[in-house]
Amino acid sequence: MRKIITYGGYFEAFMKTLSAKEQRKVDYVVSLLASQNRLPTKFIKHIDDELYELRVMWENNIYRVFFIFDEGNVVVLFSGFQKKTQKTPQSEIDKAIRIKEAYYADKRPSNQGL
Repeated sequence: MRKIITYGGYFEAFMKTLSAKEQRKVDYVVSLLASQNRLPTKFIKHIDDELYELRVMWENNIYRVFFIFDEGNVVVLFSGFQKKTQKTPQSEIDKAIRIKEAYYADKRPSNQGL
């Protein structure tokens, strides 16, 4: 069982934009990520370096949530968005990469006082 955490409030802000049914579907796919060793590409896709996207479909809408694996069994959820084009927009990928870099920067021990 993986531990799921969020970073920066981005995921929570994304969830607030969704209807209750859409939120339940996202929660369901996140629970699969927490409980299953391997997920089919229907649900997960490697994007770049350590960055992945969680793929959620609800009726005719497609949603994506960026995440990373950290320390093996921890999944850190970042930003999400509604996908309206065939290809994941580069601006969304760039945003997720910036969030990932901020996450790792915040995790590093402080070097102040050296």
